[in-house]
Amino acid sequence: MAKKPGPRPSKLSVYLYIPNIIGYIRVLLNCTAFYLCFTNKILFSVLYFFSFVCDAVDGWAARKFNQVSTFGAVLDMVTDRISTACLLVVLSQVYRPGLVFLSLLALDIASHWLQMYSTFLRGKASHKDVKDSTNWLFKAYYGNRIFMAYCCVSCEVLYLILFYLAENHTEKLMDVLKINLQKISILSVLIATSLFGWAIKQIINIIQMKTAADVCVLHDIDRKHKQ
Repeated sequence: MAKKPGPRPSKLSVYLYIPNIIGYIRVLLNCTAFYLCFTNKILFSVLYFFSFVCDAVDGWAARKFNQVSTFGAVLDMVTDRISTACLLVVLSQVYRPGLVFLSLLALDIASHWLQMYSTFLRGKASHKDVKDSTNWLFKAYYGNRIFMAYCCVSCEVLYLILFYLAENHTEKLMDVLKINLQKISILSVLIATSLFGWAIKQIINIIQMKTAADVCVLHDIDRKHKQ
């Protein structure tokens, strides 16, 4: 005898899922952080990083309480992209050349937008489903949570350190990196470690953008062929 489906959840109940509430808290933390970014760097860094940590917590909560939702996944990604974008815009104002950070912003947005769109075209439930990819690094990134977490944390830590080190609005990026990497300190170790993970993340973004663009192009070709 077939098992009857449970009661249909209301729209409000989905909005009030525990992981989604954590998502709203992340938004508030980021808004507060950027409001304070030029007046209290320490508090900004704490609030921003705590919001970033909550990104892992909401995913755990979604699985723990069986409250995985499309809205939650979109809220999570949008919050990630906007918070990183805002931090890159801030860095573009305090470092020269600022175009470096704006280029990283463009790559991040384009890569994830194309990946999400190609995911819907292929009818997949998650943009992290890359089992059919032929690129080993791309598969390793999305297939290993620890590796992906290292790369993502490296990016955020590096950007936060750079913001903390900026003393005025005309800092030269390479000079700041060289000076601090030459020092023997915990900060220099953090920068070096973060740079490696950051570099891998940018390579992944490029691979992701090209792979997703290929999916969109192949979809167009198949559609034309069927006409």
